[in-house]
Amino acid sequence: MQDVKLLAYRAQRKPAMRFRTVLQDNSMPKLNTASSFTRVGVMAREEATHTKASLFELCLVLNDLAVEIAIDRKLKGMMKDYAGDQTVIHFCERDQLSKSCDLLIVIGGDGSLLAAARAVAGTSVPVLGINRGRLGFLTDIAPADIAQRVREVLLGDFIEETRFLLGAAIRRSPQPAMEDNVNIPADASDYGRVTLALNDIVLHPYEHVSMIEFELFINDEFVYQQRSDGLIIATPTGSTAYALSCGGAIMHPSLNALSLVPINAHTLSSRPITVHGSSIIRLKPCSTNRKVPYLTADGQKPYELPPGCEIVIEKSASFRLIHPRGYNFYETCRSKLGWAGYAYE
Repeated sequence: MQDVKLLAYRAQRKPAMRFRTVLQDNSMPKLNTASSFTRVGVMAREEATHTKASLFELCLVLNDLAVEIAIDRKLKGMMKDYAGDQTVIHFCERDQLSKSCDLLIVIGGDGSLLAAARAVAGTSVPVLGINRGRLGFLTDIAPADIAQRVREVLLGDFIEETRFLLGAAIRRSPQPAMEDNVNIPADASDYGRVTLALNDIVLHPYEHVSMIEFELFINDEFVYQQRSDGLIIATPTGSTAYALSCGGAIMHPSLNALSLVPINAHTLSSRPITVHGSSIIRLKPCSTNRKVPYLTADGQKPYELPPGCEIVIEKSASFRLIHPRGYNFYETCRSKLGWAGYAYE
């Protein structure tokens, strides 16, 4: 009788064991206990006046740890007043930083970290953020904590996770003009401009107060034809950005998913759609549009879409994002989005 009960207990436990195995295989943050960072790259918002103090403090910490420092050449003028050891500092172009360091530290806001992610995408160089922006969803370290937190990370005490980026290609010409290292299909000889985005790819009418019309296909299956102010294709990372303000759902960063969020759709039934992260999204602006539609990646320079084109969007490269010990996504949401905490805190 005891054997029967034991077998029944084991049968009940098997689904939970399988579920735990699945969780271990995804991109949930992992605690690191060893570090081998010896060369640190530094990027910052060169136009921000408050960046200078944080940059100097960071360099002093790196000097104390006997780490080589590679700094974005755009910051060379800012570094002329640095009083620390400059013999271990060298300057290089931003697009070469990933080749000159094994850790990239960004001083700025989320926009600065988005630029860093695009710069190191597809490499093994991780990124750490020091917040000198407004919200700081991705840049975890406060200016007052630079010395302690950076030292902890350099000594191997940090949490690491992997985030993926989107690649967008405009199909319009026989020869592609590749802007970034984006993985697109091998038979894509008719692709045009290609760009990367960590947060989102947005189809929109740019400056015009006018709706655009387009067709949406997911994995070559027709979904709908829509009239709206555009469409946001967001990653889990981007779900707390523009997509959130347009009614999209917040997705945990570890999810392998994409969120398609209409912008002011002309029909009340047009709602956000969440699809598998490996889906191939295809957008076809209609020829009836009175205004030329545009495409924007992570809020950067908009691309004017030529008549008769289509846009193909899919998961592309990934990058490693580092957080200080104690990072928690939901705590970040509470502090940045103003969620209520415990009633008796």
